Amino acid sequence: MKRFDALTPVGVIAGIILIAGAIAWNSGSDGFSFFFHLPSLLIVLGGVFAALTVTFPLSELKRILIVMFQAFKQQPSDVKEVVSLFVRLAEIARREGLLSLERELEEIKDPFMRKGVYLAIDGVESESITDILEAEIQSLEERHKRNRRMIEKAGDYAPAWGMLGTLIGLVLMLQELNDPSAIGPNMAIALLTTFYGVLLANLVFHPIASKLAQKTEKEIFMKQAMLDGVIGVHHGQNPRVLEEQLSVYLSESDRVIPQIKEAKTDGRA
Repeated sequence: MKRFDALTPVGVIAGIILIAGAIAWNSGSDGFSFFFHLPSLLIVLGGVFAALTVTFPLSELKRILIVMFQAFKQQPSDVKEVVSLFVRLAEIARREGLLSLERELEEIKDPFMRKGVYLAIDGVESESITDILEAEIQSLEERHKRNRRMIEKAGDYAPAWGMLGTLIGLVLMLQELNDPSAIGPNMAIALLTTFYGVLLANLVFHPIASKLAQKTEKEIFMKQAMLDGVIGVHHGQNPRVLEEQLSVYLSESDRVIPQIKEAKTDGRA
């Protein structure tokens, strides 16, 4: 079951606090109201959405909020637990046969792992199991990449629309050159669209896209370990050998390295 990933909102909030602190430090509390300009914000957000509708079909675009929300979820994944489970399955399979693993399927929560073990129980050849599971991994990677591309494009479009809003503001400012007192305020308002575009791109869109990419890499890494585990069980590997094979997916601190005791010598040559 997915848990809430607190680091994502903490990072966004920390960035906002830093920017707000810089504004308050230089202009006081009155400066906050000036940094909120609804027309500038609408230019950036509306422009980004308009560009996305041109770039992506509606079937993909309507999932953008769901995709972004995935950055706020954390999928519990313990490779060490996966290794232990496959060692136990290998022990059962060697002792009672592959068909005996059918009663263990209910304890396997991950659909990918359950499918692999089911294929092994069903007598499917190892090459076919590998092809089926690798196709699933590639499909998952491509699906995640396609969804993540929407967020990446939003990060690319936001600064450009911010600059476009600034150009609009400058044109409007040039029409009032006969009033020198209006130049400064109008210039500041014009630059706010660039501020919004850069802020959204570098604090929201690009960081969320990077977070989603890391989650995909971690999920693929986990599924590759499951694939190797399924094939090892299917081949009837010795549980200890399978544990050593799957230990390459563990960090150094999680690996159990057998200690070789030095033989005691009695001092004789």
